[in-house]
Amino acid sequence: MITPEKREAAWLLHKEGTRLSKICECLHLSRNTVRRIIAEEGRWVREPFTPPIDPELLRALYHECDGYVQRVFEKLQEEHGLAVKYSSLTRWLRLLGISLPVQTRCDRVPDEPGAEMQHDTSPFTVMLGTSPTKLQASLLYLRYSKRRYLQFYRVFDRFQMKCFLHEALLHWEYAPPLCIIDNTNLARLRGLGSQAVIVPEMEAFAKNHRFRFLCHARGHSDRKAGEERSFSTVETNFLPGRKFKDMEDLNQQALQWSTVRMEQRPQGKAGLIPAQAFEHERTFLQPLPPELPAPYKLLERSIDEYGYVAVEANYYWVPGTGRGEVMVLRYNRHIQIYQSRQLLAEYPLQPHGVRNKQVHRPGEPVPRHKPRHRKQPSDEEEKRLRAVAPAVSAYVDLVLATPGLLRHQYLRRLLALSQRMTPELFVRTLERAHRYGITDLATVQKIALLLLKDGGAPLPLPSIDESFRDRPTYQQGSLTDSPDLSQYE
Repeated sequence: MITPEKREAAWLLHKEGTRLSKICECLHLSRNTVRRIIAEEGRWVREPFTPPIDPELLRALYHECDGYVQRVFEKLQEEHGLAVKYSSLTRWLRLLGISLPVQTRCDRVPDEPGAEMQHDTSPFTVMLGTSPTKLQASLLYLRYSKRRYLQFYRVFDRFQMKCFLHEALLHWEYAPPLCIIDNTNLARLRGLGSQAVIVPEMEAFAKNHRFRFLCHARGHSDRKAGEERSFSTVETNFLPGRKFKDMEDLNQQALQWSTVRMEQRPQGKAGLIPAQAFEHERTFLQPLPPELPAPYKLLERSIDEYGYVAVEANYYWVPGTGRGEVMVLRYNRHIQIYQSRQLLAEYPLQPHGVRNKQVHRPGEPVPRHKPRHRKQPSDEEEKRLRAVAPAVSAYVDLVLATPGLLRHQYLRRLLALSQRMTPELFVRTLERAHRYGITDLATVQKIALLLLKDGGAPLPLPSIDESFRDRPTYQQGSLTDSPDLSQYE
């Protein structure tokens, strides 16, 4: 790029009568460049770009084809007879500003103490033990004092969002009047940016915690740049070099890193200490009452005949002897069971992946009965079936690979069927069922009957205990008269 000063110097030297070669030597410019500057009289004249095709035609075709340039290229050739190169067409659309999105400038928002906080989530793959696990990181950021609160979740929904904000704000004991978020459906009902309508449930939650949600403009995530920069710090400072046994260990280390370590670490070029800056910002924030109720989900359950209620694939014992309807309050880490407004029991939620477990209060005797609808695994039935023959094992693989089949129930019934026929007949029946891909138990039984009628397998012989003649009942009955069976002949 030739600066305006060089252009003006070349033009002035030319007006003074300096030779062209001398101007080129002094200003380190080529002869053609100096000639062009002289022709333009030292002024930089930028001619507007005009493609060989009518720009209005390009705009009309671009909108007609919904922005697909390949289709514009085809219509120019097929309908208008204009042979152009595809690369030239894309360059013309860019230079005319047709295919480029309109980029607007952002307003600079000053850092005011107690003005706002920012919240967002970001996906991470974290090593939990020896297995990589996809998690959602949720982070709350105070813009002025740069305090952070970080936690990880396997699934981050609206309920988890309320639980996270409740825990973070109670940890700080204060809340700013504004929370900047993106246009997430967890809090936004409809609309975008400042025109977004917040979900009534989330609006009521924010009101109880003395703040309100504000969505930033679409495509302007730099409105919460401190939040985005914090996720970069999580990726480059928190996760590397740390090992996590499970989710509980991960969140404990994340809490210590975000609320202890980072609060004493200088931030930015100014070297701001978040803990010290918060002491100044505290006077501008709204204090939160410590007795603020935690978010919960209301679940309606019925006590089964054995005294259990089912919550998230586990069974919790309800004290007492009666039955009826109960209300289960599902908090972030525990549940409470109520009946007629009376608290019956409180249990911690089971860890992720624990299913079909019976939970009862510690120190009390274990209930004798198992809960109703408790899922019974079929591992033992599968093991016994596979031990019969390789053909039976192949058929079990077919059953397990069939979608929509109640495999536990099917394997138990299949094992019961094997006990009603000889092993040879059972193996031949399943070989034929496997050949035709039959997974209907009634059809399998018909195959067994067909093999019996064809004489392909011997009938099972009944097992008779030869010592039956020594039994007292037999000896007593042998003294009676024989019955008259002539009517059956």
